[in-house]
Amino acid sequence: MSRTPRSRLLRGAAGLMLAGAVHALTFAPGPLPDWALAITQILALAVVARVTLTAPSAKQAWARGWLFAFVTYAVGLYWLFISMHHYGDLAAPLAVAGVLALSAFLALFPATASALARRFTPLANDAMPSRILSSTLAWGALWAGFEWLRAVLLTGFPWLNIGYAQVDSPIAGWAPIVGVHGMAFVAAFVAAAIASLWQPSRKKAMDSRQALAAGIAIALAAAGWPLSRVDWSTPTGDPLNVRLVQGNIEQSQKFDPALLEQSLVRHLELTALPPAAGVPAPQLVILPETVLPIFQDQLDPRAWDAWRGVAARGDMTIAMGVPLHDRVNGRDRYTNSVMGFDGNTPVEQLVAGSTAMRYDKRHLVPWGEYVPPGFHWFVDMLNIPLGDFDRGAERQTPFAIRGQHVAFNICYEDLFGPDLLPALLPGPNGEPGATILVNVSNLGWFGDSWALRQHLQIGRLRTMETARPMLTSTNTGITAAIDAKGHVAAQLAPLQAGVLPVSVQGMTGLTPYARFGDKIALALVGLALIAAFGSSRKTRRG
Repeated sequence: MSRTPRSRLLRGAAGLMLAGAVHALTFAPGPLPDWALAITQILALAVVARVTLTAPSAKQAWARGWLFAFVTYAVGLYWLFISMHHYGDLAAPLAVAGVLALSAFLALFPATASALARRFTPLANDAMPSRILSSTLAWGALWAGFEWLRAVLLTGFPWLNIGYAQVDSPIAGWAPIVGVHGMAFVAAFVAAAIASLWQPSRKKAMDSRQALAAGIAIALAAAGWPLSRVDWSTPTGDPLNVRLVQGNIEQSQKFDPALLEQSLVRHLELTALPPAAGVPAPQLVILPETVLPIFQDQLDPRAWDAWRGVAARGDMTIAMGVPLHDRVNGRDRYTNSVMGFDGNTPVEQLVAGSTAMRYDKRHLVPWGEYVPPGFHWFVDMLNIPLGDFDRGAERQTPFAIRGQHVAFNICYEDLFGPDLLPALLPGPNGEPGATILVNVSNLGWFGDSWALRQHLQIGRLRTMETARPMLTSTNTGITAAIDAKGHVAAQLAPLQAGVLPVSVQGMTGLTPYARFGDKIALALVGLALIAAFGSSRKTRRG
């Protein structure tokens, strides 16, 4: 048997790498218009679906899937280099190696999905028509299933889940029911169905099974359009007038003790800024993660008194990101938190971090907010302020402000949809569930990179899943207001200091996703795999 010429292998590898790079562009980096993101992603996925399902062996399918995914992650997550090299002082070669090593690891998940699909439901050029539907179902279900596994294994890292690129497509209508992982299944199934339409030169017409696979995929995607018109939540209470503060403190200066006072003064001035003509005075002011880069009990009580005075004069609540240090049962406890207060809050409570309104981050960043065992050597190489924080409780009471109930999450916690759901449900003592979601972040670690736009895309999908508006307050951008349908109502430009005044209508009611989380998507993936493997076995027996 003759070997495949090297030139053909190189062309195939180059094509896969190009498809992977184009795929990375679909996660809202900016070069592509919104309407083109979903279409481009489907076509890129169709390429890898075709070359993995028709690979000569499962081993080659694994290699092809890995190469495509590796390039996607290496290009799409390039901004990690900025944090490690520019702000962490890690040597450039080591920072590049870090990005590539993470990309290589993340690529194992799509690669394994591709290999399993090829092993059990291959789509050879001369395959019987009855195998086409099982191949497309299996490929879509396995890719979605391994996307879910990537989100939960080793604390999870679901950035660049393929469902996010569909936030502006009809498939997004499925978000309130099946969430991002269910959307990933639909997108992957549609891509595989398109891949199955490719006809070898000796075939003249599409057979019935190809038509059936394509028809089901199109119907599944199109069904999202009427679903997007469903109102899964209803307004409750009066709109809340909110001011979002974007201080734009350069990351290299943020943790400089000599510049601490300058940073606090800037945020205090933006908080106290009189509203523009015709703009209602804020009832809630939200400041980003770690506005105070030291523990609250290290700040002079007179500074806390100044913040309380601003809240009192404006008759408003202030919510700010701050690392907290307190003692619980005789033990020191350190948390990355959001603390809320108004003009009536005693200074002693602010110093102690014991305000009635408090949220402690529960999904901590490995190597950033806690150091996994055995990795202190890596952390010691970075010049980044890191810590071993304690985790917050699973369900924390939303902040009650002017009839609305505001649930906070911090930084990349909004990547984990199920983590946001407990706040939507009534508390154990009958406390109301959240009507508004808020994410506070400091993305200054990544400059003006794709990370900012990718994070906004993620936030938009969280609002679709929960049918709740979400506000994002960030240090350097993108600070924005997103409505309960995933539309960006207003935003500030990155890398500019300023405030964003918005009026936010709280919403109540639970979507199917809010009630059941990822269970519906996992059931869908499981049923698709059962149907695919069952059909494939019957075909082989026949």
